[in-house]
Amino acid sequence: MKRILINELKENEISKISGWATTIRDTKYMIFIILKDRSGFIQVSIDKNNNAEIVKKLEGILANSILSFTGKMVKSEYVKQGGKEFLPDDVVVLSSAESLPIDDTANIDTRMDYRWIDLRGEKNNLMLLCQAALVDGMRSYLLSEKFTEIHTPKLIGAASESGSSVFEVKYFDRTAYLAQSPQFYKQMAMASGLERIFEIAPAFRAENSNTNRHTTEFTSFDVEMAYIDSYEDVMDLEEDLLIAGLSNVKNLYGDKIKELFNVDVTVPTKPFPRIKLEDLYQELHKRYNYEIPEFDVGDMNAEAENLTGKFAKEVYGHEFIFVTDFAKTKRAFYHMRKDDVPQGYDLIWKGTEITTGAQREHRFEVLRKQADEKGLGKDVEFYMEFFKYGCPPHGGFAIGVDRLNMLLLELPSLKEEMFIFRGPNRLNP
Repeated sequence: MKRILINELKENEISKISGWATTIRDTKYMIFIILKDRSGFIQVSIDKNNNAEIVKKLEGILANSILSFTGKMVKSEYVKQGGKEFLPDDVVVLSSAESLPIDDTANIDTRMDYRWIDLRGEKNNLMLLCQAALVDGMRSYLLSEKFTEIHTPKLIGAASESGSSVFEVKYFDRTAYLAQSPQFYKQMAMASGLERIFEIAPAFRAENSNTNRHTTEFTSFDVEMAYIDSYEDVMDLEEDLLIAGLSNVKNLYGDKIKELFNVDVTVPTKPFPRIKLEDLYQELHKRYNYEIPEFDVGDMNAEAENLTGKFAKEVYGHEFIFVTDFAKTKRAFYHMRKDDVPQGYDLIWKGTEITTGAQREHRFEVLRKQADEKGLGKDVEFYMEFFKYGCPPHGGFAIGVDRLNMLLLELPSLKEEMFIFRGPNRLNP
C-alpha cells in the first residue's frame, strides 16, 4: 500500500502512514503514540488486548523511532490531536532509535553537534519552511519580471573585490579562492546582454567574526539589472522583492509563526523611508544622544543600525529604512559616484543591515581610476575586461537569506537559524 500523509487521511479508510514516533506512552491497557510526518501529527491508539502482534513488534521501541502503520483514521472527541486518532491493524518498525543525546535544555553549541536531531522540533521545521517560502516568493517575483536565474562559479582565480577575507584553496598546481560574492560575474552578465539576472547561491567570507549575525558560509540572494537611471531604481525593485517574499511567508505560515514564535509577519508598504547618512547621524544624536565613533564616520556600525531601526519605527512606523550617501572610502570601488558620493544604499530591517546595493560604474576609464585609487591593480584585471567593449548602466544588490530569515522570526543568532552553521570554530557536522 502506498503511504499517504497524515493530513490526507480520510475517515474509516484503510491507509498507510509513516513518520516519527515523537512520544510513546505505554499504559496498562493502551499504547499511545504521537506520529509526525511533514504534514502534521496524529495520535495512534493501540488496544493491547486486541493487538497482541503490534504490541510485540513495539517492544523496546523508543521515541524518535520511525514507524509505519496500516489502519484507519476515526474521529474522537476525546483526542486532543485535532479530534482524530489512527487505529492500526499492523506496524512496521522502519528504524529504531536510541535515547537522544540532547534535549530542549541543551545549549546551542551542544545542539549544533547534533543538528539533525535538533532540527526535528516543530519550530525548527517551521523555520526552514519559512526560509524556503521567502526564497520562493522572491524568486517567483523576479521570474515574473523576466529576470534570468544564473549560476556563477564559486572557485575563482583571483581574490574577489578587495583581495581580503577570502579562503584560499589548492587548485591543482596553483591557488584558487572561494568566491566572496558573485558581484563580478553578475556584472559580466550585464556586459553579456542578459539585462536582468539573479542568483541564489553560497558565498564565503574568511572573517574571524563571532557575532550573532556573521558566518563564514551563507546563502546570498543576488540581483543585478541593466538600463537603470539611478540607484533609486534598484531600491524600488528591492521593495517589491521583499514585499513578494514576506507576502508568501505570511500567506503560508503567518498563523503558525505567531503560534510558535510569537512573531507577527508584517508585509511592508511602499515606499520604504529613505534618509541620507549625515541626516541620520543628526537624528540619532538628537533623539538618542548617539555619536558615531570616529572610525565609523561615513559608515554605520551595529549600534547605529539598531538605533536606526528604532528611529524608523518611531518616526515612520516602518520596519524598513534605506540609508544613502555613504563615504566613498567605505564603499566598493565599483560603486558609481556623483559629486564624489557613492550612488548606493544600505537597507536596515529591524535594526540590522540586510542589503548593500548601488548603481555600478559601467564606464571603463572611470572604473579603472576608482580601482587604482583603492590600490587593487592586478586583483581586478579580469573584471576590468568586461567594460572595454561596451556595458550598459546597471545596478544591483545582495541579501543574506539566512540573516533575513533570522530577523523575520526574531531568532537570537544565525546559529539558531541556519540549517548547518559554519563559523571560525565550527566545520562539523
